[in-house]
Amino acid sequence: MSEQKPTKFNVNIFKRLVGYARPYKRYFILALLFTIGLAILSPLRPSVIGNMVDSYVMQGKDKEALLNWTLVVLGMLVFEALFQFLNTYFANLLAQSVIRDIRKKLFRHMVAFKMKYFDQTPIGSVVTRVVSDLEAISNVFSQGLINMLGDILVLLAILGWMFYTNALMSVFVLIPIPLLLIATRIFARAMKKAYQKESKEVNRLNSFVQERLSGMAILQLFNREKVEEERFSKINEQHKQAHIATIWANSIFFPVVEFLSSLSIAFMVVFGAWSLANAMELGEEASTGTILKFVLWIHMLYRPIRQLADKFNILQRGVVRAERVFGTLDVDEQIQDNGTNTQVDFQQPIHFESVSFAYQDDDWVLKNINLKIEPNTTVAFVGATGAGKSSIVNLLSRFYEYKQGVIRVGNIDIKSIDLTYLRENISIVPQDVFLFSDTIHNNITLGDPSIKREQVIEAAKVVGAHEFIMRLPDNYDYFVGERGGVLSVGQRQLLAFIRAYVYNPHILILDEATSSVDNESEELIQKATEKLTVGRTSIVIAHRLSTIQQADKIIVLDKGKIMEAGSHQELLAKDGFYKNLYERQFLANES
Repeated sequence: MSEQKPTKFNVNIFKRLVGYARPYKRYFILALLFTIGLAILSPLRPSVIGNMVDSYVMQGKDKEALLNWTLVVLGMLVFEALFQFLNTYFANLLAQSVIRDIRKKLFRHMVAFKMKYFDQTPIGSVVTRVVSDLEAISNVFSQGLINMLGDILVLLAILGWMFYTNALMSVFVLIPIPLLLIATRIFARAMKKAYQKESKEVNRLNSFVQERLSGMAILQLFNREKVEEERFSKINEQHKQAHIATIWANSIFFPVVEFLSSLSIAFMVVFGAWSLANAMELGEEASTGTILKFVLWIHMLYRPIRQLADKFNILQRGVVRAERVFGTLDVDEQIQDNGTNTQVDFQQPIHFESVSFAYQDDDWVLKNINLKIEPNTTVAFVGATGAGKSSIVNLLSRFYEYKQGVIRVGNIDIKSIDLTYLRENISIVPQDVFLFSDTIHNNITLGDPSIKREQVIEAAKVVGAHEFIMRLPDNYDYFVGERGGVLSVGQRQLLAFIRAYVYNPHILILDEATSSVDNESEELIQKATEKLTVGRTSIVIAHRLSTIQQADKIIVLDKGKIMEAGSHQELLAKDGFYKNLYERQFLANES
């Protein structure tokens, strides 16, 4: 579907954006007051200078008064600089306060999204929303909105002074203005399209780089460096062209403004010379001071006009980015957390009653699952890849929402349980353990200050990981790097076991916890599993059938359906799916 590119300024988005500034209206008012001060002082200064030229310089009298007026002009310059500083300070204070609130709201909104959103949205695109897009929005308040109001006030003040001083000369000076207004209109439309294209290309570039950096090992392993470099070059070139389109519009517009400014001065000089020669006939005096005033005012007149286009440029870019940010804020992909129950006894059976689930439309991954998991028992799920094993535990943790049926703890629907409370009572040791770029201690506690170092050490000893941690530099304060890349797969798995242990869940889920580790690590993990599953309802997903033979119940899944259920010995006796899996794996291991 082709992307629509409206050329009109989106007023509704702008109003919504301004709404976030209401709590900080005091900053806006202060910035506006100093802007008004600048709008009064700046046009007044040329008038004072012109009067000085006519009254004192041309006549060469009263040098003391000339000195005093010179000091007045210097004082005006000092106040202009002070007002400019305070205007910039409060405008940026407003901008950063607004962006802080939007960023907090956006992040809080996104961390509650269903996993489906992150499955379908590139991480680079998400990062662009939280970082780059919001920085562009901040410029709306720090450089765009208030400065535009200031430029408009300066324009009105200059026009007022000009017509008050010499109306006829003012008319001649303003002859090029209609041409400037037409150029500004064309410029605004061109910039809207250019910024939408640039925003799209920034998003593509960020997504591409983030994904390739995350999957660098795969790229190198399969010798994809050259191919990906060529793809990056194409995306980078498109980004360059999109950015150049914005610069191209600027490079045309601003010389046009300078040309029209020079044209106004030319009209003014011709008229001024003619007016001086015919002052008596015109009834108005066009003195040297008046001409000097108009020269200064023309420069001041075209500067805010040029800046207005630039500020509108910033405003346009910010509104385009705000559309994207608000689009994310309006996404209804959050898990419905309507549950209020925080008094659930998890020492009860877990029931799956006619549960069906699909990641996409009606492409069912789980079909009519009926299952009862007794408390304080170990239940294992086995089956081929794609059979639906991980989907079952994802539904229990409410990472995804099932479409049909119900899941209960005892007689309580899990959707009626407070989501935070539900997840506090479930811990998952995943196949691919994610570690943050932080210390081992903080990766175990996840920043929870209530979990003390003594508890972490005790858990590490129980799991069997204390010795390897103590061999690391700084021990529990060892910085593991991004995604824990400095640790082995087995070590990362052990840290995940410690994390689960210190959070002391009622329900423990082990998702392929030993599928990618060596024999030594597997032995440690098996011992950790035995310690961790005591007194808990444990759900184990495993490819290696040797690791789940002691489970109280084994569930065999195939294409989203439960094919068999029973203990290891019972399933072997049935001579069905499980025995077939077991024999194939046994023969493969023997080979």
